[in-house]
Amino acid sequence: MSVLPLVFTSGWASGINAYALVLLLGVFGATGVSDDIPATLQRPEVLAVAGALFLCEAVADKIPYVDSAWDSVHTVVRPLAGAWVGALLAGQSGSLSDVAAGLIGGSTALASHTVKAGTRMAVNTSPEPFSNMVVSLAEDLGVGGVVTFAMFHPLPAAIIAGTLLLAGLLVLFFLVARIRRFLRRRAQRREERRLAAHPGRPPD
Repeated sequence: MSVLPLVFTSGWASGINAYALVLLLGVFGATGVSDDIPATLQRPEVLAVAGALFLCEAVADKIPYVDSAWDSVHTVVRPLAGAWVGALLAGQSGSLSDVAAGLIGGSTALASHTVKAGTRMAVNTSPEPFSNMVVSLAEDLGVGGVVTFAMFHPLPAAIIAGTLLLAGLLVLFFLVARIRRFLRRRAQRREERRLAAHPGRPPD
């Protein structure tokens, strides 16, 4: 069977939480849940690093503004992880070229990362901190649930991932104005801090 649905789902999951994806796939492979997981993802050192970074993300992702800074750093990491996992899955199955799988995984990860990062900017405009925790937990549970489902039903899981990605892009489209206001306020705060540090200096 083609590995394409699993590559697509993995790319979507990587854009939201790359470390959770690598950790889940590695555990599924190491425990015998799936024979389609590459040995590279099952290596103890890979699982250890993914687990440690997942814990870091679990904390950073639930703190207002820290989550957006974390997302900025991972603008490169998540698509690269999606491409890497996609290429490994393709190499394991032999039903899809590594290059094609890397492109699918990386581009899907970039799209879902854009939705995640943009949504978080909009959520950060809320004055209370609990919305970040709720959204972060929903993302973690969503990734865990969809990736687990993909181990047994790859095609339906890919359809779910595609639906969630499309819905996220539509929501992000309607949140653009709110995000722009957030960015303007953040730039204004930076300017105010700069002027406070250098009171005699004229504004830019």
